Parts: sequence; C-alpha cells; structure tokens
Amino acid sequence: MPATPYLIPLHRVGSPDIGYITSTQYAENIPFLIKRVFWTQATPPGVERGHHANLATEEVLVALSGSINVLTDTGREKQAFELTNPQQGLYIPAMCWTELHFSEGATALCLTSTDFSEEDYIRDYKRFRQLAAHIAL
Repeated sequence: MPATPYLIPLHRVGSPDIGYITSTQYAENIPFLIKRVFWTQATPPGVERGHHANLATEEVLVALSGSINVLTDTGREKQAFELTNPQQGLYIPAMCWTELHFSEGATALCLTSTDFSEEDYIRDYKRFRQLAAHIAL
C-alpha cells in the first residue's frame, strides 16, 4: 500500500537564552536517506507552488520561517497541513500531489531522497490521478 503524508518531529537543543539548533541528527525520524537539500524563499503572497507529484522522490518539508499550508493528495486521501514550527517536518511520500501556499516571508526547507530529475515529476493532475488509481489496485 502506498505511503501517507505525516508530521515528523525534529530534534532541538538549546534554550531561550542562547537560541536553538534543530537538526536531523537522529535520522531515524526521516524515512529515507537524504540525497538533496534545497530551500524556497521570497515566494510572493498569493502564489501557489507545488502542483506536482514525484514518481519516486520522497520529501520532508519544513517551514523554517513563516507558515506553509500544504494540501496533499495520494489518490486515496486528501489532507491539509499547516507548517508553522521549524521543529516539525511534513513527510511527503512518492506519488503524492502537493499544493503549497506560503505566508509572506516564509522559507521552506526540503530534504529529498533523490537528486533532481525532471522525468520524476508529474505536473498534470489528470495524469497523476490516472497513475494513482492504477497503483491503488
């Protein structure tokens, strides 16, 4: 059965006096080996990002600053998540359509299981639904 998106706690150390460090040091929380790290910033309010699924790539998405509203669709289930805490990541499995809405000033960090490949992307929602229905059988 295909995986479902879920929230992952990230390890944090420090105090209000000196600040905090959040890391993936305890990698058992991340369900894949991290191959690529990228971030998205300066997305104008009202611009939607995402609008794709990946055939093979798994991701963990973290709102480093601001908030990100994420709509996910696995073809079986749709869920909404609000990322507002940099100590929490959203696991996005392969074959999961996403739509992202950024608050003003939001920065998103993304950890992925693969290097970038345009061939891995499904950018047509109708094609995604067809593929997802086939996988669910």
